[in-house]
Amino acid sequence: MSNPSELPEGWAWATLDEIADSSLGKMLDRKKGGDHPVPYLRNVNVQWGRIDTEDVLTMSIPPEQQEFFRIRHGDLLVCEGGEVGRCAVFEGDDGRYLAFQKALHRVRPLGGVSSSYLRYYLEHLNVTGGFGRFTTGSTIKHLPQQQLKRLPVRVPPLDEQRRIVARLEEQLSRLDAALASVCATKRKSARLLQSIYDDAASGRVADAWRDISNDFEAEGLGNGWVWRMPSDLTDGAKENIVIGPFGSNLKVSDYEDAGVPLVFVRNVRSGDFASTRYVSQRKAEELKSHSVTTGDLLITKMGEPPGDAAAYREAEDGIVTADCIRLRPSARWDVNYLVVAVNSTLVRRQIEAATRGVAQRKVSLARFREGVKIPVPPESLQSRVMREVNDRVTKVRRLQEALDRAETWAEALRRSLLAEAFAGRLVSQDPTDEPASTLLARIRAEREETGAIKPRRRGPRRTPAQRKRRPDAAAAPDAPPPPQADGRALVTATQPTLDLEIPS
Repeated sequence: MSNPSELPEGWAWATLDEIADSSLGKMLDRKKGGDHPVPYLRNVNVQWGRIDTEDVLTMSIPPEQQEFFRIRHGDLLVCEGGEVGRCAVFEGDDGRYLAFQKALHRVRPLGGVSSSYLRYYLEHLNVTGGFGRFTTGSTIKHLPQQQLKRLPVRVPPLDEQRRIVARLEEQLSRLDAALASVCATKRKSARLLQSIYDDAASGRVADAWRDISNDFEAEGLGNGWVWRMPSDLTDGAKENIVIGPFGSNLKVSDYEDAGVPLVFVRNVRSGDFASTRYVSQRKAEELKSHSVTTGDLLITKMGEPPGDAAAYREAEDGIVTADCIRLRPSARWDVNYLVVAVNSTLVRRQIEAATRGVAQRKVSLARFREGVKIPVPPESLQSRVMREVNDRVTKVRRLQEALDRAETWAEALRRSLLAEAFAGRLVSQDPTDEPASTLLARIRAEREETGAIKPRRRGPRRTPAQRKRRPDAAAAPDAPPPPQADGRALVTATQPTLDLEIPS
């Protein structure tokens, strides 16, 4: 197996600083207004391979600084924080002035180096974890300017860069078109699933059943369906509809690595109750009024919007947390139907209308009890309704699973194409291409001539004895680290990634 640090014939290693000028944008002035307002791009304007110039704000930049912060055609804009390295090439050529904020790096390649090549190379680093040792921060990652300059880049001959970009754009455009079709179908499948819930909750699911009278119509319901208050679906006891304990009764310090599972909003939304947080048996006994058991209906009381519903089907009882409503239906009602009904548009709209708050929108337990009604069929029809619903839902779920697999496959193929490109295997090498080493030498000479960098100067030769006595010199603080002999390769879906260490 070849060493991943080895380069194809004619390629060379360089740091980003050796092949491009880069700078951070203008720090945003906290003061409102200003005498010299100009439009500028933010982190949010830069997406992968695309710059959104529709939602552009303005800030004041003095005239003497405006030229420095101007974005020009062919500049590569790179996100400094958030999704580190997300980038796109600015293709503007209409003369419109645009500046850029400090949340962005502007990378301006030198000597004809391809901006698009660097754009795809940075995407490759992103999907393979190549930015990892260059970022700072734990919760929110950042890519400081000095670290960006140190990024090792595999540089092919200039003509090969262009061939790589052309092939990537050809292949990825087809992949993106296929992925767009998958995403559109996923949206349609979600709407189809919602229509199934709505048909079941409104009684329309029974339109084709000849033995059901269609004479009854009440508030959008048909075929004998009626509205019920949440308490009508229980045995009547107040403790059958509860929310989780208040913060003072259940704190993070009460969490354990094992014990009685806790149920959070995320569990209800996903329908997956595998827990990573627990409380002790003793604490669970204190909170027994907030317990959840198999057959209970769970509804989220916060979110955008709240109102997601799921049935708890775990063998082990749990404890609901503060932002969940637990409804324990009586034996008369099928909890699976109640899940469908609460997830229907008829009920979700009521929950949304009962929601309050700005920073955190929630529906209180009192408003849920008093302001929400749930449509139900005649008890004798519940099982028949659910057979029809389950048959339809199963077909849609199978389609959605196939679409999820297609998305995963597309992401893997994209990673594979990028890995092949920067391993030198996506396009053929042409021995007549000017080697990258010559390109790099020319860039350096041009920068030395303009005074952008100082010429290299060789020190006096030392004797072997002098070299032996001298301790190892420390690496320059901005020098790329040497390759690790036992460095493990990051893995893409089908191809090994490239070692980003510059060999010494």
